Amino acid sequence: MIREQLTDCPKDKQAEDKLQFGKTFTDHMFVMDYAAGKGWHDARIVPYAPFELDPSSMVLHYGQAIFEGLKAFRDINGRITMFRPRDNFLRMNRSAKRLCIPQIDVDFVMQALVRLIEIEKDWVPSAEGTALYIRPFIIATDPYLGVKVSDTYKFLIILSPSGPYYKNGFQPVSLYVENYYTRAAEGGTGEAKCSGNYAASLIASDKAKELGCDQVLWLDAKEKRYIEEVGSMNMFVVIGGEVLTASLDGTILPGITRDSIIKIFKDKGYKVTERKVSLDEIIGALKENRLDEAFGTGTAAVVSPVGKLRIGDEEYVIGDGKTGKITQMLYDTLTGIQRGKIEDKFGWLYRI
Repeated sequence: MIREQLTDCPKDKQAEDKLQFGKTFTDHMFVMDYAAGKGWHDARIVPYAPFELDPSSMVLHYGQAIFEGLKAFRDINGRITMFRPRDNFLRMNRSAKRLCIPQIDVDFVMQALVRLIEIEKDWVPSAEGTALYIRPFIIATDPYLGVKVSDTYKFLIILSPSGPYYKNGFQPVSLYVENYYTRAAEGGTGEAKCSGNYAASLIASDKAKELGCDQVLWLDAKEKRYIEEVGSMNMFVVIGGEVLTASLDGTILPGITRDSIIKIFKDKGYKVTERKVSLDEIIGALKENRLDEAFGTGTAAVVSPVGKLRIGDEEYVIGDGKTGKITQMLYDTLTGIQRGKIEDKFGWLYRI
């Protein structure tokens, strides 16, 4: 059962053409608590507001925290639709297992999310490029200073009506290839969507910005030879007509958009290979004019064309530095499915 306490003072809604990514939040949030021996309990939808944490809460000291990101849209008929929400909660449980966090009941949190969006339906934008961004997360709340598994947790879902992820729209981005810092190693938490992974990436992200690049392309931790993922995206390259992307070996996030793109490629007859892709292979293909296109995929950006790579002091332009035909096709296809313009032959849409 989900208890509801709705606000008497709804917020003013921002004009859709003024929305930024992740800066505006709706009137309500979903919350439930966990205690050892009691399980998840006290599920409730309450006004969006700060909540108290004990200064010794374990999440603040030992980083036991995971999260997800997904979207709801208005389709061309005005219906509210989510994209593969169940897959996000299934992945959240895989992250939870890696960080010793209790599993959630996927059916129940799906019910809670649907109800929350029903209450907040007027916050779902309809303009092209906009969406209602959905952020579920779990944090450890035990008031205890000592490294152990927490006995208490808090699960929340907050909602954020958002504009395009990139302020310049669907334009090629430049990537800085990081060859010193590493994002994740074998046996680490690379395949989990945990907060610490993102905190550890910030130093390289700042370096990328100093060099005039948009994001970081990470290499493997062991040999510093193979591309892994971009800060908020999985990475793809197309060499000689073959689509290549890093295999899921435990060090990169198994992206839901990544999986969707692979399925779209295969449906359209492309050869897709998941394997280790070396930086040398990419540079060689660039020099031989065999690197057709490169792009990243993720919930926030959807599909993001890559126009430049910064490797040390060298800068490489991919193609003509503009969005390629394949990347454009993928973006149009996936967003077309999400908006109801293209048939959802994969069964990805969840209509509310």
